[in-house]
Amino acid sequence: MFVAAEKREFDGVVRHLNRVRKRRWTVQSAVVGELSGRSVALVANGPGPLLAAKAAEEAKNRLYRVDGFVSTGYCGALDNRLRRLAIVVATEVNGNAVNQPAVELDYVGGPLLSQDRVACTAEEKSRLRETGAIAVEMEAAGVQRVACEAGVPFYCVRVVTDAALEALPLDFNRMRDAGGRFSKARILAAAARRPRRILPELMKLQRTSKSASLALGDFIANCRF
Repeated sequence: MFVAAEKREFDGVVRHLNRVRKRRWTVQSAVVGELSGRSVALVANGPGPLLAAKAAEEAKNRLYRVDGFVSTGYCGALDNRLRRLAIVVATEVNGNAVNQPAVELDYVGGPLLSQDRVACTAEEKSRLRETGAIAVEMEAAGVQRVACEAGVPFYCVRVVTDAALEALPLDFNRMRDAGGRFSKARILAAAARRPRRILPELMKLQRTSKSASLALGDFIANCRF
């Protein structure tokens, strides 16, 4: 059972699936298929621990059996040594131990910080680095809680989209709607106010995110959970 914030974060994983079928669940996106001969479900329901936990609960209630949960998707680097497209495998999330997949590809392992906000500036990332975490994301804590309650293994595999010294083009925390999801209308409105500065940066982030999704999918396809 894989949980991400956005459907596009699964683009690389879906390339490796067989027998893909969409599911009409009460989440933004849900598909099931086979990965390396094992049945998997990919669910996306928006950013933050609450929406991620709801996605995990939905899958747990609808599937016959869930053998484990994997929180996956994008993350921001806190460690200056991490570059864009680097794969991060969490050893712990907010101080809680995490299972480790078996894989022969290169990755960086270490503590992950999971919080309900986007770390948008280099200054904020520098402060968060003092926690000892090497990267930051938004959903893992919610998925980990559901996995713990279900008594099944929990993993967290992420890909870096922005380095520690990089700032995001917008304060994406202001782009979230009342339900906690990112509002495309708010993002477009913010970009329209400063198109020459914001639009090129958003396009650059989109290209990086696309490459990140593919790199993440190739890595996950080689993991044994």
